[in-house]
Amino acid sequence: MSAATTGLSRRGVLKFGLGATAFLSTAGVTASLSGCSSSTAAPGFSVLRSSDLPFLRAAIPVMLDGALSAIAVSTAIEQTLQSLDHGLARLSSEMLKLTRQLFDVLAMGMTRGPLTGIWGSWENADAEQIRHFLTRWENSSLNLLRQGHSSLLQLVLMAWYGRSESWAHCGYPGPPKV
Repeated sequence: MSAATTGLSRRGVLKFGLGATAFLSTAGVTASLSGCSSSTAAPGFSVLRSSDLPFLRAAIPVMLDGALSAIAVSTAIEQTLQSLDHGLARLSSEMLKLTRQLFDVLAMGMTRGPLTGIWGSWENADAEQIRHFLTRWENSSLNLLRQGHSSLLQLVLMAWYGRSESWAHCGYPGPPKV
């Protein structure tokens, strides 16, 4: 099917992409300026905020599906959150700012619904809805959403597979003893 038959032109796609980018950027800045985005860490964390935790607690088990075996899911979620927090605390201020903007967009109902398809709270989203959102972002025509998916996946997987509890499941014996 050509662009002419679908009614889309290169210019139209570029305009849409620019509009979506502007929308996402505005939403992140709006969250920061409106106070929706606190920089105060949640109790027990150095960097992760209370507003970040509902999304992460809902998404981590979906992202780690198949990677958890002998460990309880709730334990794996909390261990991954601690590792993620530890990793985020070591990011440059600019990278941390971008990561927080991504979490803000996912936390705000105004942006969460249209961008993820999750119209209610993350606590009420089921695994299938979260899988659909992740697949939608992974295969999006918008580079910004694909980058968001990649960032989320890398953050969570690095946090989980950096933990010794994850190694036995994938056959990694751990680092050599020196």
